[in-house]
Amino acid sequence: MELLENLLGPAGSQPLSAPPRWPSDIADDHTPVEFSIAFSATEPPTVRILGETLGAPPGRSANTAATRRFLDRQAHRAGLSTSRLDSVRDLFTTDDPQGAFALWCSLVFRNGRRPEFKVYLNPELRGVDRAPGLVAEALHRLGLGRSFRAMLDHGIRPGELGRRDRLTFFALDLHDGAQARVKVYLTHHDAGVRDVVRAAGVVHDADTTRLAEFVDMAGDGRTRFTGLPLVGSYTLVEGVDRPVGYSLYVPIRGYVDDDEEAYDRVVAVLDRYGFGHTVLDRALAAVARRPLRDGVGLIPHLSLRLGAPRPGVTVYLSAEAYQVTPPVRRPLTVDRTAALATPTGRAGAGHP
Repeated sequence: MELLENLLGPAGSQPLSAPPRWPSDIADDHTPVEFSIAFSATEPPTVRILGETLGAPPGRSANTAATRRFLDRQAHRAGLSTSRLDSVRDLFTTDDPQGAFALWCSLVFRNGRRPEFKVYLNPELRGVDRAPGLVAEALHRLGLGRSFRAMLDHGIRPGELGRRDRLTFFALDLHDGAQARVKVYLTHHDAGVRDVVRAAGVVHDADTTRLAEFVDMAGDGRTRFTGLPLVGSYTLVEGVDRPVGYSLYVPIRGYVDDDEEAYDRVVAVLDRYGFGHTVLDRALAAVARRPLRDGVGLIPHLSLRLGAPRPGVTVYLSAEAYQVTPPVRRPLTVDRTAALATPTGRAGAGHP
């Protein structure tokens, strides 16, 4: 709780009756925090909190400075290693940052271990056209230039770098353990299943058949995502000339009518990969303040992790601190009208 309070900074004490102090891009309603639960076959579920520390007054530069102060304090208290961040810090610093954010921080809580820290940097803060060169230089300094080239060869559609395929996040683990990662994220606008299967193919251990199955389940059979974009991320580690892991994030909130529908799809995925939904139900009970059918966006994303270091599924939850996005109301068919008239005991009836 103390870590979360420090991460949120002055925004943490603001009453929810007041409007957001800053249009944070972390959540649709500008809540500067998001929760996620990572399911893995090799360890208990992991809880993560992604947050944006707001300055006083908030702004891109002020928020970045506030986040850096938070990290500096935690470096002394929690023994963080900021050596890799320090080696690329100048690349992600400018007097006139562009884009939706400059620096976010993630708190990672694993069973029986001290909290871990991760930072997200914005490759487009100097402009969309400069993002590829900025990321290339950052990875060159970190000894990961060959992995980046392999990633681009598979992940970018011909002629689409900086257009439909954009470098949107650059993430670093702030520790020196054997599993410390650098992750590079690609946002794929108007992408199809074939595009992300090709993107994942650069990772040796990526099961692209499983990936296609996951997209089919999360997207309810959709083969192309023309609304909210798919996002893929690559895990890079030293000593390997190509990415060792790949994750795909489906913005499920953009392809359902309400969160009851999202819940059903998430449960189907969790059941398919052997995780069940007990933990998800407990998390929803802790976060949700409404029936699932009364809004859309409480479950904003669903992701599949392939390859190293911890393959599995991650479910994302929005705090909805400021606003609930209304559900999509479509004309009822005869079949759906009958279904709604029959008690089901599912999420909308029994869950918060």
